Amino acid sequence: MTHDQHDGSNDTLAQPTFALIRRLQSSRQARDRAELHFIEGVRNFVTAVDMGAEFEQLIVSKRLLQSTVAQKLVRRVRSRGVPAFTVSPEQFRAVSRSARASGVAAVVKTCWTPLQSMTGNEVGRLWVAIESVRAPGNLGTLIRSCAAASATGLILLGNRADPFDPVVVRASMGATFRQRFVRTSAQRLRQWCDRHGCDVVGVTPDGDEVYHDAAYESPTVLMLGDERKGLSDEQRAVCNRTVRIPMAAGCDSINLGVAGSLLLFEASRG
Repeated sequence: MTHDQHDGSNDTLAQPTFALIRRLQSSRQARDRAELHFIEGVRNFVTAVDMGAEFEQLIVSKRLLQSTVAQKLVRRVRSRGVPAFTVSPEQFRAVSRSARASGVAAVVKTCWTPLQSMTGNEVGRLWVAIESVRAPGNLGTLIRSCAAASATGLILLGNRADPFDPVVVRASMGATFRQRFVRTSAQRLRQWCDRHGCDVVGVTPDGDEVYHDAAYESPTVLMLGDERKGLSDEQRAVCNRTVRIPMAAGCDSINLGVAGSLLLFEASRG
């Protein structure tokens, strides 16, 4: 298994890559330190290429990769000098976490946007701000809904949420590469929102208005709380107002990905 050779010919060169992939899959600390993350699957790969992601390494199994579009894009990425390891199906499955191994995976550079760098048109019209998400899959769903609702991206308060967790990336179905990610503090977010006239709307069961009766002024930041604890005091301090999602008697909460999606599509109507 070497650069651009036949499957299984020599695995010496790829062993460091496999070791790196396993670290990126299992360790948040490793991802943060290296500023890299792992992706797999045709949709993730194609979207990453289309959106100009920075590739560090490719892993390809020619026998597994059936998509002609992905095959063409693999050749394009390789032509830029990105190291590409051709592996056997068995070797590919050894690092794949997908139920159906697609034959294409990559190590990609993580991309963060500094909050203070966004001024003027770059402020965007719709953001989601979160502090923590208990289930990584919910964060992936939220990222996917952000992209579908034409939101600019996600603002992560503190260091608890990781949009580059492999479970999050897989659940986002490629939407990770269509969104901006900002990491900041609640205090700095408040200052930024004041400077740019953002309408910060908190979503909480005790909200003042029903979400579909409220008006959303651009630019809007939707503040979502933890699945169990809701909005923290720090999050509430950033909000201008709050809205609630009406629910049937006996129900007091819904999935964070669902709640965020409802608000995103309502706010996107302007």
